[in-house]
Amino acid sequence: MELSAFGRRLMSDSGTRSLMDDLGDIASAGGGILNLGGGNPSLIPAAEAVFRRRMRELLERDRAFERAIGAYGGPDGHRGFARALAGFLQDELGWNLTERNIALTNGSQSAFVALFNLLAGPMPDGAPASRILLPLAPEYIGYADVGFAPGVLTARRSTVRELGDKLFKYGVDFDGLDEVEGIGAICLSRPGNPTGNVVTDAEVERLRAVARARGVPLILDNAYGLPFPGIVFGPATPVWDEQTIVCLSLSKLGLPAFRTGIVIASEAIVEALVAATAVFCLSPGGVGPALATELVASGEVPALVRDVIRPHYAERAARAVDRLRAGLDGYDVRIHKPEGAFFLWLWMRGLPVTNAALYERLKARGVIVVSGHYFFPGLEDDDWPHKRECIRISYADDWERIERGLDIIVDEVRRAYDDCSPGSAGR
Repeated sequence: MELSAFGRRLMSDSGTRSLMDDLGDIASAGGGILNLGGGNPSLIPAAEAVFRRRMRELLERDRAFERAIGAYGGPDGHRGFARALAGFLQDELGWNLTERNIALTNGSQSAFVALFNLLAGPMPDGAPASRILLPLAPEYIGYADVGFAPGVLTARRSTVRELGDKLFKYGVDFDGLDEVEGIGAICLSRPGNPTGNVVTDAEVERLRAVARARGVPLILDNAYGLPFPGIVFGPATPVWDEQTIVCLSLSKLGLPAFRTGIVIASEAIVEALVAATAVFCLSPGGVGPALATELVASGEVPALVRDVIRPHYAERAARAVDRLRAGLDGYDVRIHKPEGAFFLWLWMRGLPVTNAALYERLKARGVIVVSGHYFFPGLEDDDWPHKRECIRISYADDWERIERGLDIIVDEVRRAYDDCSPGSAGR
């Protein structure tokens, strides 16, 4: 079988494929593998009780469940949910929009496949190809392989600011943005995946200004962010306007199996996205939006975020940082300040082995993390040592299992330093 150039790219080493293969292995192992890698949210009993109640109501409401599973919707997705969400965003955030500014997709990943290829790649009439600018690398693993044509992504190194107490924080290098040409959109995750970094309001405003000056949209990937699931531990303001595309999801709220992505954009962008959805998959799934419609319309979401979801992850983050900090005391290791999402980003400066090799060593001991080298899409040709010195760690699983996994990570990192420099090296 002779694959196309696109087919060969899909079959090459892919961080997204590696991550999802690991999740499949974890599911098949039935608890035998410690999952500190994947993006599956925690199973939070108080949140699960809410979802169970809403599902029961859907089942009991006259033919609502049958309509949700028994008929195609339009390619723009469940309109009742879109109307409820538009009302929620108007009331809670004051955003000036309607349901015509909202499209649904089969998960956020498929939304980015459509958006990136709508806004970047080969241009008509022989014009130079445009690209998606990622201004804050490292960035989300899932962006790397979604372009139908190669070279769709370009990225800039983040600035790195050490904060003391084994913490550091990334920032946007605005000086470097002026050097990038041929941009069709600017995109970043907020909170950052893999880092847990929450770009400041001031940085967001500067990026909006850069996007306006270039005449391109700013895409804010809020899959972990505001207004829901709201896994943001400090001050941050959710923003939207006609030149901003905001992407949300039901997944990290606790409903990943429903594969419901949400795109909030200008009507022109929504119409283009709807056309792409019709071609790619006919229409988005309807069960997730059907369950979430009353959840959103009732006003229950803010309390769920404030009282259940955010405190759960904030407490987990603090405990995980303390455990890593204590275990790696004396080693040249830093943790990105956990400001949101449910990941820790571990930077092992001068690590004697690559992060890919460390991943394999941990996997052999039954612990799954994600090697950080996958999180630099658009910087493939940049020989930044930082790319080989970081790993992503999730703290969303059962806490006892997370503790065991963190202790194994500490042990393997210490061994990696000590085996290459006996005695005190790495300290």
